[in-house]
Amino acid sequence: MLESVSFDQLRMFVASADEGSFSAAARRVRRTQSAVSEAILSLEAQLGVVLFDRAGRYPRLTKEGVVLLADARAVITGVDAMKARAKGIAGGLEAELTAVLDVFLPIEVIAEAAREFRIQFPATPLRLYVEALGGAVQPVLDGRASFGVVGSLPTLPTGLIKERLFDVKLMMVAAASHPLASYRGIIPKEELARHVQLVLTDRSTLTEGRNIGVMSPSTWRLADLFAKHAFLVSGLGFGGMPLHTVARDIAEGRLAELSIEEAPPGGLPLPMFAVYREGEPPGPAGRWIIEHLKKCSEGVAAKEGPRAC
Repeated sequence: MLESVSFDQLRMFVASADEGSFSAAARRVRRTQSAVSEAILSLEAQLGVVLFDRAGRYPRLTKEGVVLLADARAVITGVDAMKARAKGIAGGLEAELTAVLDVFLPIEVIAEAAREFRIQFPATPLRLYVEALGGAVQPVLDGRASFGVVGSLPTLPTGLIKERLFDVKLMMVAAASHPLASYRGIIPKEELARHVQLVLTDRSTLTEGRNIGVMSPSTWRLADLFAKHAFLVSGLGFGGMPLHTVARDIAEGRLAELSIEEAPPGGLPLPMFAVYREGEPPGPAGRWIIEHLKKCSEGVAAKEGPRAC
């Protein structure tokens, strides 16, 4: 009966296949050889399949045994992962870590943090959302995310705690072929108002009725930063972009920095904050990511913003 297959039987099956003999498997699982042999025989009877060919000096997996060995390994791995996760939960570790990240956060920083996170917390699944403006805050307010990293929303709602991480340079740019790119000197607001501005749209309602960073009455709104980048390069308008996303385009002549009022040359520093609900700080895994991101401030390059840290 398949219902009576035990976890010990599967462990002994895998150990026998890995070690190449029942005696070596017995030493590995700290059982007697007779106990291992009996467990394998019982498993074969329950499955209705011969797992090992015992004709030679050492047992060899049958074709059926090779196929079922992969299933046995998967079961053992799953149970071990469940045990590790349960142990972490009992100690306060999140069963799953969900975070929402501002689209202005450099992707290299996210990838590096995720790589290190997998090493530090192998049993904790990671779920990340990338949003702009209020979209990077709403999941935190709703309780769908443990914490968020926010930069593009200038004013935070009440009920949130924030911790400063690092700055990202925000630069106003346009295609090298755009009329604004050839303007000499500081571009006045009246001139900007004559051109289409490409702006990110907010998928939440937190900025409803507000025009954040809008300098022209003529706007095209996009919900994706990569789409905005493509539109800028195509000369469809001007707009603000994180410096790390356009530095290469500027260097290679596809985009040009625009000199505008109230914006220093080289980009405006935009603070990035980790935010979470009052009285509900992130658990150990979330706290680890926040502290890891804080280290990025140590590697901020003057012209390119934070890199992988």
